[in-house]
Amino acid sequence: MKAILISIIACLPMVLASCSSKTYLMPTPNLYTRPDWNPFADVPLALQSNKISVLYVTDRVPEKQTPDHWTYGSKRSRSAAFGEAQVQIGDKLSWDDLVQASRSQNRDRDLALNLVATNEHGRFDPTPSNRVLTDAMLLVPDEEPRTSEAARRFTEELTARLAATPRKEVFIFVHGFDNTFEDAVLTIAEIWHFLGREGVPIAYTWPCGDGGVFSYLYAINSGQFTNFHLKRTLRLSANCPAVEKIHIIAHSRGTDAALTAVRDLWLETRGTPGETEKLKLGTCVWAAADIDMEVGEQWVMAERVHAAVETAAIYISHEDKALAFANWLMGGKMRLGDVDSNFFTKDEMEQMHTSQRVQIIDARTA
Repeated sequence: MKAILISIIACLPMVLASCSSKTYLMPTPNLYTRPDWNPFADVPLALQSNKISVLYVTDRVPEKQTPDHWTYGSKRSRSAAFGEAQVQIGDKLSWDDLVQASRSQNRDRDLALNLVATNEHGRFDPTPSNRVLTDAMLLVPDEEPRTSEAARRFTEELTARLAATPRKEVFIFVHGFDNTFEDAVLTIAEIWHFLGREGVPIAYTWPCGDGGVFSYLYAINSGQFTNFHLKRTLRLSANCPAVEKIHIIAHSRGTDAALTAVRDLWLETRGTPGETEKLKLGTCVWAAADIDMEVGEQWVMAERVHAAVETAAIYISHEDKALAFANWLMGGKMRLGDVDSNFFTKDEMEQMHTSQRVQIIDARTA
């Protein structure tokens, strides 16, 4: 599974660059062209279709609603919601033709990705529930109980989806700056497709701004705003008895939001034996991480945040223009996703080569 994630995430910059008015299925990873290996051979019959159902969680404000389509904007909502998004690959495409195209580097057609339906299934209470706190309320955490109606429905939905797949694992995608709700859903849909449609894909989509310098600053604050809702999503997923493992795939500014949530959960649980393991965190991918390198160093090395996960895979790219912009905006501070080997001493580089928990991958794509 780790090798498969490496192959797919290497294409992630191209996937996100294609998020525009027309989006197409990502290029076939090199690993998938091998004739002796077919990742789609064991896909359950019920999942053999050119349609993909994505479970989503969002704290974006809903803007429009029709019977089959909810539209979410770029502003923040105090109440997070979850639902189902339906993605279609191509038009009237058979499963056999889709598999063939998914294993070919030279396709005979462009496979468009379309978000064909979005339906909200549940909404959590606003957080905070009250903007005025009494002294008595300060002693009680402002967190909905696990038995709340929204939490119960989320758990039921997740359990039903896990029942349809042999791999009882969850893949949560946390997108970066200036991505729309649709961008997030389409990206995790194609990543999950190339994972052999195993496990359950979840798009965690937050109010990340809509372009421009000031919008980027808005996104930085939104990363802090979404922290409570993202942590609750991770907790609810971990508390679902059917879930065996949770993988996080985060990109760009989403890496800061995701790593902050993991850090908070780690600090909350590390003093209690067995509690960190209950988070069920497997592989956490930080792709083009828009995180201050010195801050990341403190979190990962000084606070040992990487001990909360089985594997932390950090994908770096020195060609990423968005990271270069963030670097300039933040006063020239190196970003984790653009870290240079000169940052480390020779001894430190040798130690990293032997690490099984933290891996740094240079993602060079044409």
